[in-house]
Amino acid sequence: DIVRSDIALDKQKGCKIAQHPDIMLELQREKAAQMHLVLLKEQFSNTYSNLTLTARSLDKLYNFADCSGLHLIFALNALRRNPNNSWNSSNALSLLKYSASKKYNISWELGNEPNNYRTLIGRSVNGSQLGKDYIQLRSLLQLIRTYSRANLYGPNIGRPRKNVIALLEGFMKVAGSTVDAVTWQHYYIDGRVAKVTDFLKTRLLDTLSDQIRKIQKVLNTYTPGKKIWLEGVGATSAGGMNNLSDSYAAGFLWLNTLGLASQGIDVGVRHSFLDHGHNHLVDQNFNPLPDYWLSLLYKRLIGPKVLAIHVAGLQRKPRPGSAIPDKLRLAAHSRSPLCSHNYVRGSITLYIINLHRSRKKIKLAGTLRDKIVHQYLLQPYGKDGLHSK
Repeated sequence: DIVRSDIALDKQKGCKIAQHPDIMLELQREKAAQMHLVLLKEQFSNTYSNLTLTARSLDKLYNFADCSGLHLIFALNALRRNPNNSWNSSNALSLLKYSASKKYNISWELGNEPNNYRTLIGRSVNGSQLGKDYIQLRSLLQLIRTYSRANLYGPNIGRPRKNVIALLEGFMKVAGSTVDAVTWQHYYIDGRVAKVTDFLKTRLLDTLSDQIRKIQKVLNTYTPGKKIWLEGVGATSAGGMNNLSDSYAAGFLWLNTLGLASQGIDVGVRHSFLDHGHNHLVDQNFNPLPDYWLSLLYKRLIGPKVLAIHVAGLQRKPRPGSAIPDKLRLAAHSRSPLCSHNYVRGSITLYIINLHRSRKKIKLAGTLRDKIVHQYLLQPYGKDGLHSK
């Protein structure tokens, strides 16, 4: 946990970390492991201890992001409430003033998954009130010169079930024009009950496209053209499950997400690179996990333009320009501008998800029949099979 770490970064000093003895680094890992257990215990018991973010902690967090070449989006506490249930912004104002005094370049949010507040703390905030809270936050940002043009994102809702859609509609009516992008989260299945066979079910993979359409419908009604961010995304919720959410099997869901997100989602944010739980891209020793390699290949090979494809021999007919709703899923894109290989102009990237338990043969036809193919084949390794890392 970088906030609690004694190892600090500072871009003004060249982002250099002093050489620490191995014993100190090992102590940091032990501290992180202990905190991991505390966080999981709180999550499963729905009882949360208070965490006070100090100025030094914020400095560490910002400098870590800055030195990593990342942009920090900070979610303010939405649960500080006045007696009339409006947002109490006094604490947030102190943090904003401090950040401005340090000239920190930060974007902002307010809260996280407001649809779960009643379950977590016994207090609910409806969409209309949340919209008013965001308007209040935007007013605060405009009062502070450093953040008068800062980006504001929200409401960071969870899976768009009926009650969540109602919350989003209430929010968009009041504050749709206040946010720079609408944010929401998607996790395919509860990590506490997930089984490896679930990750091969087509109906589970199909849930994301249905939910994207629900979000788009609300935005098209209130703020057509508003950007959509899939801000929290992973295979499983509740921190995931060891040897499952971080295994080869989770890659089916992750690649499916990357493919569908290219159709209507402006930004997708993976939860997370490194964190407590088991949804991250690298392990506690920073060794890449399967989803890391999928992410790297996707960035290096997949371009922004989605191409229509025709596939013969599938059980169901595909919709033009979309992934195939079958156990064999295909999508075609333009070549990524980040690709380091010197591919010729007009090269395309075709990626395939095979949910069958056997190998399938793909034949390229038409103008692709005689083309050179560079194949990246990702298979489970060793005796662990789908659980392999």
